[in-house]
Amino acid sequence: MRLCCETQGQTESALPSVRVHPWKNAGSHRAASFAAIFYRFEQAARLLALLTLACIPLGAQQTRAAATAARPAFVFGSVGYLHQWSQNDQHEFTPEGQEDLQKWSDMITMNVYPSAHDGDALSAKANAVLENYKGHQGMVLRTSSVPRTPDQPAEHFIAVVFGRSNFIEVAFARFKLVDGAGCSIVYSHRIYGEKVGDQMNAWLNENGAKTERMLMEWNNIPSPASLRELPRKDGRPSDAKPSPSKS
Repeated sequence: MRLCCETQGQTESALPSVRVHPWKNAGSHRAASFAAIFYRFEQAARLLALLTLACIPLGAQQTRAAATAARPAFVFGSVGYLHQWSQNDQHEFTPEGQEDLQKWSDMITMNVYPSAHDGDALSAKANAVLENYKGHQGMVLRTSSVPRTPDQPAEHFIAVVFGRSNFIEVAFARFKLVDGAGCSIVYSHRIYGEKVGDQMNAWLNENGAKTERMLMEWNNIPSPASLRELPRKDGRPSDAKPSPSKS
């Protein structure tokens, strides 16, 4: 099975079954003392005003930073996705409430292939990922290609299921040139448990075709330039295993 940049791919199978100090009068020098006290009070008021003004921008900056940190990187399927992890050219995003990379249910992974700048190179990347999926015991559900047109390079799609001892994961991968760079956009869904094949079959029957269509029609894909601006981490949490769908 190979994905081609010119021809429509074949369907292998349907998708399965975060102090104020006190003060005193100074006796005969009461008037002078009042003047001095008033002067000190005035100075203190001015200092307090300056401190207040100085704190306002800082508080505003902190509020803006917190809002930015909680702002979704993008919306997919009416759900906001937050950036969780990046290293090199791979970037992971999950919905709010799924920040734990040890046990998430939905994830979008963006991979950028800087050396892929045309349809042929993108096709080669897609076929390499397909073989990688097979090498990780992935069951390929479906592959297809959208033929190139005079205005649009070809695109490719892979749907694959990975069975593990404590979860099943399905991955929908779209391969597309974005701003002249090859990218894969992978939506993954997990169901946890030891015997959850029937649950995954039911999820696929209800959501498989819809998810493929939504992914292939998604236009607000983050650009490679915006992905490069995301913060990097040296490594994943020690016990957070990467998804087998990562390419």
